[in-house]
Amino acid sequence: MAVRAVRGAVQLERDDAEHMREQVAELLLAILERNDLVPDDLISVWFTATPDLHSDFPAAAARSIGITDVPLLCAQELEVTGAMERVVRVLAHVETGLSKAGVAHVYLGAAGALRKDIAQ
Repeated sequence: MAVRAVRGAVQLERDDAEHMREQVAELLLAILERNDLVPDDLISVWFTATPDLHSDFPAAAARSIGITDVPLLCAQELEVTGAMERVVRVLAHVETGLSKAGVAHVYLGAAGALRKDIAQ
């Protein structure tokens, strides 16, 4: 087993707590599924949100799907002119047998435009 980092992002349609929980939960579940991971494989998860998101902490979505004993941290993205709005990003550190090249980074919907080079 190795420690790997898995990236992902999702753009929200609106700044609404329930919508954020749904979209971030979908992103987290896709990260787990596409990398053949279970919550016990998670070491820690960093979430960032663009400055226009205020309705909830993205980590609340992880807790809502049963990720309860993993350290989670939320932070705010830099406010860069022209950057995509309403985006939640994830950086998950995991234990896995996957090689670095075998890790599936997950960018859902319009967020795929953020990293076309690694988005699955």
